[in-house]
Amino acid sequence: RCVTAGCLELGGGTRTRFSSSSSSSSSSSCRIRPHGVLTLDTMNPNIKRVEYAVRGPIVQRAMQLEKELQEGVKKPFTEVIKANIGDCHAMGQQPITFFRQVLALCSYPELLNDNKFPEDAKDRARRILQACGGGSIGAYSASQGIELVRQDVSRYIVRRDGGVPSNPDNIYLSTGASDAIATMLKLLVSGEGPTRTGVMISIPQYPLYSAALADLGAIQINYYLDESNNWSLAVGELRRALEAARKHCNPRALCVINPGNPTGQVQSRQCIEDVIRFAAEENLFLMADEVYQDNVYAEGCQFHSFKKVLFEMGPKYSEKVELASFHSTSKCYMGECGFRGGYMEVINLDPAVKAQLTKLVSVRLCPPVPGQALLDLVVNPPQPDEPSYSTFMNERTAVLAALAEKARMTEEILNKVPGIRCNPVQGAMYSFPQIQIPHKAIEEAKKGQAPDMFYCMTLLDEMGICVVPGSGFGQRDGTYHFRMTILPPTDKLKIFLAKVKEFHQRFTERYS
Repeated sequence: RCVTAGCLELGGGTRTRFSSSSSSSSSSSCRIRPHGVLTLDTMNPNIKRVEYAVRGPIVQRAMQLEKELQEGVKKPFTEVIKANIGDCHAMGQQPITFFRQVLALCSYPELLNDNKFPEDAKDRARRILQACGGGSIGAYSASQGIELVRQDVSRYIVRRDGGVPSNPDNIYLSTGASDAIATMLKLLVSGEGPTRTGVMISIPQYPLYSAALADLGAIQINYYLDESNNWSLAVGELRRALEAARKHCNPRALCVINPGNPTGQVQSRQCIEDVIRFAAEENLFLMADEVYQDNVYAEGCQFHSFKKVLFEMGPKYSEKVELASFHSTSKCYMGECGFRGGYMEVINLDPAVKAQLTKLVSVRLCPPVPGQALLDLVVNPPQPDEPSYSTFMNERTAVLAALAEKARMTEEILNKVPGIRCNPVQGAMYSFPQIQIPHKAIEEAKKGQAPDMFYCMTLLDEMGICVVPGSGFGQRDGTYHFRMTILPPTDKLKIFLAKVKEFHQRFTERYS
């Protein structure tokens, strides 16, 4: 509504007069607005450029199909198998018992008197609650996160990296890794026109990065992973992308996802060393997304943290390169996406900038405290002398072994389909196979869709299989892919892959 000079504008454009000694002379200053303050034309233009493929149109269509099936509408399939997003528990993965026991105790401390819970779970819950305001996970925490949890994260990093020091003051707990990544990008972006910050991201990439950069109005600098060499990262390609970008922006940061999403590769130690040298030479801030660090399956592959390699390269690099690395409770063997727990560790950050980072995270008060509690359990799990250790290790091992088997099976079955080529799924939770789309199908798609979107939407409508087109992640011109998770239960994944095989053969024949 608008109230000015004796005029009251109500919804729908209706105006009502009210008496005022000074209103008559200026009533003409009130105009009926045909639209509201916030419209597509007046909203933040950066938001309109944001795209997030893993929850995009194809997922909305999948949800519509599920609803129609529930209503009894006949389809060529009886269920929609969704493999569009790395949501482990939604795909049937069971929670780790110890984690849920401690979280239950933290949520309802009266259960501490219940003898059904093991003593180590009770001890862990008491320890966490004592670190919370008022002894409750319903209280705010410090903006940087509960100090006890940050200390435990720091000790975890030291163990993981073979003794490389870690300072709890450099640990920032976060609402999943995504929030921390977006926060760090927000700190990095500045300038206008040719001085605007450019950020190097891998192609294919996880759409969080392109979405965050669009939101910030930053410049996205694409560097391509080498599909012909198991999606490896080459410094020559980094240099090509950097030199091209310097003509129109100020490149300031380099993002690396290892193990890879959506590509499932695990970068070698030599590759990580090369990337660190490149960042040092070109004065780039390094961002290492390492949320899949426990998800390594292929023989001969090993996870190396960027921080560990950085410090083992000596002071020439460890005292110079600015690094932020990220981890999450949402992936690995935990799969606890909904709790939104994560952390960021910053290295060599200017103290004055660090103070600004602390101020920035304080605006959002604090990360979810249940997520912080869960993170503490991930970095401080049951030990060999504790009663929950055996069950914990059995569950952890079973989850990772099942994922390793499904990674192998996905590669093997897809590579038997003429017109599909699938690199080894070395790690993470995804495959990004290349698909050959016939020319006639490409022409058909040009009526309104990208060719791989047309392929994936047809796959969904005809087979009830939901995957995400490669164009949502980026791919080299002239190539087409889709991303799928390997998370469905083994029996359902076999059905999934068989349907993909059947569909691709039928689709190819139809448009040949």
